[in-house]
Amino acid sequence: MPITEESRKLIFNKLKRNLEKHTPPLIVSSDSPDISYEIMGNKPVPYGYDKKMVPGMFFAQIAQRKESVTLHFFPIYMDVKMKEVAPSLMKCLKGKTCFHFNKEEQINETELSLLLEKGIVAWEKLGYMK
Repeated sequence: MPITEESRKLIFNKLKRNLEKHTPPLIVSSDSPDISYEIMGNKPVPYGYDKKMVPGMFFAQIAQRKESVTLHFFPIYMDVKMKEVAPSLMKCLKGKTCFHFNKEEQINETELSLLLEKGIVAWEKLGYMK
C-alpha cells in the first residue's frame, strides 16, 4: 500500500522534531519546509581528496520521497557499533546510511535519540564539532 501524503508529513515532522533537538550544537545547513531538512557539524573541516574546506561535516538529512521518508545518517557509516543502540530502527536501514520509513510506528524515538547522541559524540571525537 502506497504511503499517503498525511503519513509522509507525520513521519517527516517526527524526524525533524528529533533532529531539531540537537541544533545547536549542530547547524542547520538546509531547510525546505516539508521537503527536506539537513544538519551538519559546527566546525569548518577539510573534505575530499583535495582537502577543500567545507563549513561543516554532513551529519544527517531527512527528505520526503515518493514511497517513503528517508533519513540519511552519516555517523553510522563511520561507526557501525551505533547500530547496537537502535535495533528496531535498523530494520529500516537500506544500504549503509539511509533509513526508509513508510509508517510512523517504525520510528522508535528513544532509539533515534540515542543514535543521534552517539553520532554527536562521534563527531566530537573526529573533530567535526567545536
